[in-house]
Amino acid sequence: MILIVDMNYRKDSLGTYEFVLPIASAIKDLEEYTIKHYSELGQTDIDNCARIILSGNALRNSQVLTRVEDFAWINACEKPVLGICAGMQTIGLIFGSSLARSLEIGMVQITTVKENPLFSSSFRAYELHCCSIEPSKKLDVLAKSEKCAQALKHKEKEIYGVLFHPEVRNREILQRFVLLPS
Repeated sequence: MILIVDMNYRKDSLGTYEFVLPIASAIKDLEEYTIKHYSELGQTDIDNCARIILSGNALRNSQVLTRVEDFAWINACEKPVLGICAGMQTIGLIFGSSLARSLEIGMVQITTVKENPLFSSSFRAYELHCCSIEPSKKLDVLAKSEKCAQALKHKEKEIYGVLFHPEVRNREILQRFVLLPS
């Protein structure tokens, strides 16, 4: 079971249709999934899944980044986690990174700088963010754009983050995450 965490400011907001349901659509043929809003997430939800995907959210929706303590469970998590946009930013903050202003909207060229199981070489991806991550020493940079780090991985755990939106374009990245060996 894949747990998709809705990172939007409120449950069932328009952002759920824009950022969460496209993730579900990309993985539905590979694995069962459940969706939970971050404000309703409990330890049982985390315990009962095999992998976790943290969704992105709207450009002006930064509420989740003021509630990083709600995601302290990521520190102890031994399951694969993929954070998308706000999800990556949250993962970065949990592991001691800082946010930096970095507006990117639309298609951007991404270059892989470290081998990983989710993507390789250069590709174009859809961006919608106003902040990037200045990675801490606990995170490796996997890919960059001209402006900033676009993908990260925890140095010791299967915890990934992508700043771009693979649910819009590059859905195979989501599928590769779901199919990672356990």
